[in-house]
Amino acid sequence: MDQNGEKIQLYGVSTHGLAWFPQYVNEDAFRTLHDDWNINCVRLALYTDEYGGYANGGDKENLKSIIRNGIAYATSQDMYVIVDWHVLNDRDPNVHKADALAFFEEITTEYADYTNIIYEICNEPNGHATWESVKSYANEVIPVIRAHDEDAVILVGSPTWSQDIDKAAADPLDFDNIMYTLHFYADTHRESLRSRLETCIDNGLPVFISEFGTCDASGNGGNNFDQTSKWLELIENYNLSFFSWSLCNKAETSAVISPSCSKTSDWTEGELSETGKWLRNYFRGKD
Repeated sequence: MDQNGEKIQLYGVSTHGLAWFPQYVNEDAFRTLHDDWNINCVRLALYTDEYGGYANGGDKENLKSIIRNGIAYATSQDMYVIVDWHVLNDRDPNVHKADALAFFEEITTEYADYTNIIYEICNEPNGHATWESVKSYANEVIPVIRAHDEDAVILVGSPTWSQDIDKAAADPLDFDNIMYTLHFYADTHRESLRSRLETCIDNGLPVFISEFGTCDASGNGGNNFDQTSKWLELIENYNLSFFSWSLCNKAETSAVISPSCSKTSDWTEGELSETGKWLRNYFRGKD
């Protein structure tokens, strides 16, 4: 719900890594997404462990500046914005916990009065990460956010690249305004994961689809719009929020902009990838 207690469904796109595709965080890009694509939220993906990521040799001050700009552009376009601490190669979010604590302390102090920011504290725990280790991490990070922002929605990932929401359902966190992220790539994750989602929601778990793809889990391969449509039908039935990967022109299926297009806003349909054309059409068809 929004700050007035009204039901709201958030939907939009996620940036790719801010260290590698910062050019898409600009006022005109966000205006294009809001006015032409009809989306109401953008996710800012701040990679942590990959080379050049925030906690692995990246320019922290520059990356925080991109986050601040993204918040400003989203706010000026009357959109929500997700600040995504994009755990991936680090597997367990505790690897860079000290950096996470300092980052969220700084950002939430600065933006405590904003009502349009959602904090995603661990993108995709994987590998050796367990729900117990993710929960331990969350129990340290969430109080840092809550010290400055008492009621912001906080998104928490789960093991196996944010698919094990059943583990969270069995042992949830003891905080208010927490949602648990489910990620899917339609050509890889099909009926069994949709069934898990339905079961968890029916049992009362608050779920947020902070990342999905229309292709396979590598971000490549062919698009499977039939499976994507099945996912979106379920998402709409439950009024879930959902975000596609990703806003860039990288030469991969999941990128929404054509690799041949260097423009960073005001894209024509012909300058979008097959994925981008399909998603733009879907978003534009929403009320």
